[in-house]
Amino acid sequence: MKKTVLIIDDSLPIRYLLEVMLNRTYNVVSACDGLAAMAWLKNGNIPDLVITDLQMPNINGWELIEFMTESNLYQHIPLMVLSGVHDTKESFANVRPGNIKTIIKKPFDPVILLDTIDHVLRAQHVPAFS
Repeated sequence: MKKTVLIIDDSLPIRYLLEVMLNRTYNVVSACDGLAAMAWLKNGNIPDLVITDLQMPNINGWELIEFMTESNLYQHIPLMVLSGVHDTKESFANVRPGNIKTIIKKPFDPVILLDTIDHVLRAQHVPAFS
């Protein structure tokens, strides 16, 4: 069964590129901002991974991360930040680090992004027996 990746970015070309890159391996859902993503989540959908930009209209990535971090329903979902924001270390000082698995700056290397996504999703799988 394919895992579901939720992509949140206000850039249509970035969303399209990520959908094309990930569609063979994952179920891909995309949203243009945090508001659309939260509406999708509140309809009972639970992704295996969220990839979000930070600077978006309506509800931005910071607000989405805070919402997911504070929610008992969503706090276990791994988050990846894909952003052009360059002051990431200072910007993430107040965010619970357990939720954000990695920060990838735009422009990104597609091969590194795919490897990182695979690594994050494999790390979430805990075998029943060791």
